[in-house]
Amino acid sequence: MISGAQLYTVRSFLQTEKDIRRTLQKIAEMGYTSIQVSAIGKIKPETLRSMCDELSLQIALTHTSPDRILNETDQVIEEHNILGCDYIGIGAMPDKYRALDWYGYFASDFREAVERIARSGKLFMYHNHHFEFEKTNGKRMIERLIEDFSPEELGITLDTYWVHAAGADVCEWIDKLKDRLHCVHLKDMGWDKQMEPVMEGNMNFTAILKALEKANTKYLLVEQDVCQTSPFDCLQTSYNNLASLGYR
Repeated sequence: MISGAQLYTVRSFLQTEKDIRRTLQKIAEMGYTSIQVSAIGKIKPETLRSMCDELSLQIALTHTSPDRILNETDQVIEEHNILGCDYIGIGAMPDKYRALDWYGYFASDFREAVERIARSGKLFMYHNHHFEFEKTNGKRMIERLIEDFSPEELGITLDTYWVHAAGADVCEWIDKLKDRLHCVHLKDMGWDKQMEPVMEGNMNFTAILKALEKANTKYLLVEQDVCQTSPFDCLQTSYNNLASLGYR
């Protein structure tokens, strides 16, 4: 498994082309060899790819606007071809689909775009938070998602912190979703649900990483939405801890 940096962690330092270059340089110097593109400022895909190639950074995954995925599908696919990225993700369920009386339209609205993404050789990836694990009429939203889309149509960017925050068993859900976990998000949880660098909190990462190995996960993407210190320091700590176990 390859450790990578989710750029959302350092989003404040990614809003100009100059700062994107500076930030990617710092991430490469930490030791990371892959990134997820998320929450960055305006930049041409050709320029971003060139920067990453210079720094030997593979673009593993993106978070892309759901509206663009729906309405500019072919353009989004072509941009990912330029980026050399096979995974096209969304960061959360769009708000209107979260209610039970509207969730049913998500699959029908996204079906065509998702199938076009799959035919292009790429995969649509859904990133969870905690609300997908709430039971409504006896079923969780995460369960509805995997019923509505096959593993060839939908991957899950499992956020291990949010599974734990929902009161669910992370390793159990890794096993349930094992055919879909090409990319995952890693961050740790401290004593008061505080987000911490990987292996600096109280989650059982020994078991989690072992389960992800069995699931044939490719990218371990470090994300820390809220940092108590510099987000660059947090990314470095997470990298060092993962590297100490052989994940680089």
